[in-house]
Amino acid sequence: MSMEDMFTWTGRWPTLNAPKKPAMIKLRSPVAIFLALGLTAIHSLTAQEIFRADWASLSRYKVPDWYRDAKFGIFIHWGVYSVPSFGSEWYPHEMYQKGSAIYQHHLQTYGPPSQFGYKDFIPLFRAEKFNADQWASLFRRAGARYVVPVAEHHDGFAMYHTRLSPWNAYNMGPKRDVIGELAAAVRRQHLVFGLSSHRIEHWFFLHGGRLFDSDVNDPRYEAFYGPARDEKDSLSPEFMNDWLLRCVELVNNYKPQLFWFDWWIEQPAMEPYRKSFASFYYNQGLAWHQGVVLNYKNKSFPDSAAVLDLERGKMAGIRPLPWQTDDAVGYQSWGYVQGEKYKSVQYIVDELIDIVSKNGNLLLNIGPRSDGTIPPEQQQLLLGVGKWLAVNGRAIYGTRPWKVFGEGPTENIGGSFIDSKVKGFTAQDIRFTTRGDTLFAIVLVLPLSGESIRISNLGAAAGNGSPVRVLLLGSAEKISWSQEAGALLIRAPRSFPSDHAAAFQIQLRQH
Repeated sequence: MSMEDMFTWTGRWPTLNAPKKPAMIKLRSPVAIFLALGLTAIHSLTAQEIFRADWASLSRYKVPDWYRDAKFGIFIHWGVYSVPSFGSEWYPHEMYQKGSAIYQHHLQTYGPPSQFGYKDFIPLFRAEKFNADQWASLFRRAGARYVVPVAEHHDGFAMYHTRLSPWNAYNMGPKRDVIGELAAAVRRQHLVFGLSSHRIEHWFFLHGGRLFDSDVNDPRYEAFYGPARDEKDSLSPEFMNDWLLRCVELVNNYKPQLFWFDWWIEQPAMEPYRKSFASFYYNQGLAWHQGVVLNYKNKSFPDSAAVLDLERGKMAGIRPLPWQTDDAVGYQSWGYVQGEKYKSVQYIVDELIDIVSKNGNLLLNIGPRSDGTIPPEQQQLLLGVGKWLAVNGRAIYGTRPWKVFGEGPTENIGGSFIDSKVKGFTAQDIRFTTRGDTLFAIVLVLPLSGESIRISNLGAAAGNGSPVRVLLLGSAEKISWSQEAGALLIRAPRSFPSDHAAAFQIQLRQH
């Protein structure tokens, strides 16, 4: 298939001031498609600045400092799947899988999918208590520096005002531009706004409904449920073009400084589209004079062309290039479900520290209820993290990794989907970060008062210099310490200024 064929498209202009009637356009190249879709500022860039749609050019990308300094962001999974609030955000997939627990639940609660399908949850998704400013204020108090709501999940229901599909939150359900409201509220709190697209998985997400009598087979709902193909089927050019156009529309209309992609965009057929979107997005960032970040999973992009994201996971050691973990406050689901088992503030604080010490960021997900309220358990977790960061943020924000990420007896594996396998840390587990010539040693669990904190990497024999001063962030108490050949010994103070972990600021005199 030629690039000319791949970029032929029929549909609506993806801008909010678009003509109401469909427009027939035939676009002969990636450049043509992006110029047609509104990239008018590219003429102001030099040939050396412009990113081309090839890996060599995209590998020139540099991660912006705002992202490397931010360290902590909030992810939001909120959509129609919050109405049934059962199982997980994969409810729409599983309700069409005959014999699954969610299928049985749906049958008993709502009736057969031929009579009550996923579309029938949309009128029940009212978001009547949704207040974007209250959400954004909570995120700021949680200590987050950027916010990433899901613009469209696998279910195909867009949470924004789109001209590419009538199945969106502006036209149906809440009848509000959720992404637009959040973008404005987040920016009013002086936080960075990003968003995510999970659209590509919609190709197969509702395929189960094709295999028995369900509303997925009703042609009246094809624009919502389709394509509903088998996961093994090759992606069509029409669907990939639609994916590209939806991504471009999101960038043009909401100007996110971070664009997050889920798995499955690594399909081989998607390579030209990945490259084309990345070049378009990076060039838009240049035109906006703002650093932008593109998150990916698995092997969708070369290492230096975007920022790697690990789902519910982390690195075993320091990665030279910046990376990110997307994790959730709960173990079961990304969206709101009843009976969720939540993680503790201690868990989240320790994971944030561990990830930052290894050159990563933590994107922590919440799942609001269908009415637009954030459950109290989730709010308490966020505020607990924010309380810790209010005291110890200097050891997190704007820092960079040290020579080693840390030390201690607790060994944890790296990789994705390991959040349920993470071992609890101890008062002997320490992580390091740096800010300029200042070193921070963060004890992951508070030791007992008067207990000796032993840091082997700062022993005299380690060759890292002699401490000139040792302070405890948030405390005016004088810290007692001594250096031996094998370790720096710090006596724990009478009390700590924060719960969960203690950050010591250490000034070293180099030999």
